[in-house]
Amino acid sequence: MAGIDAMARANAHAESVTLGTPDRDTLPLSGALTFSTAARAFAEGVRALAMGAQTRLDLGGVTRADSAGLACVLGLAAAASHAGRQLGVVHWPEGLRALAAVCDVETLLDQPATG
Repeated sequence: MAGIDAMARANAHAESVTLGTPDRDTLPLSGALTFSTAARAFAEGVRALAMGAQTRLDLGGVTRADSAGLACVLGLAAAASHAGRQLGVVHWPEGLRALAAVCDVETLLDQPATG
């Protein structure tokens, strides 16, 4: 059992998620958006959204995601909504988009139309 715990800890340390430098419109995420990284990504994303006016969450650099990653994305969209703006998601990883569709939340996160 100790060997399994050590492997799990090593795997958790190997996973990382990075919040890129936000620009005027876009908040980029990259890396693994999973149970071991989602809470940190959410906290950093909320701080960035509070300091900016981003309307897009770019997931193009996300290499792996799970249900905690989807919860993080939904939470960031909610934080933006509380600030009076809609946060659309662009460059979805295929697996995360499929999970959002199964959970029937995909339309909540689609990139809003510009115009």
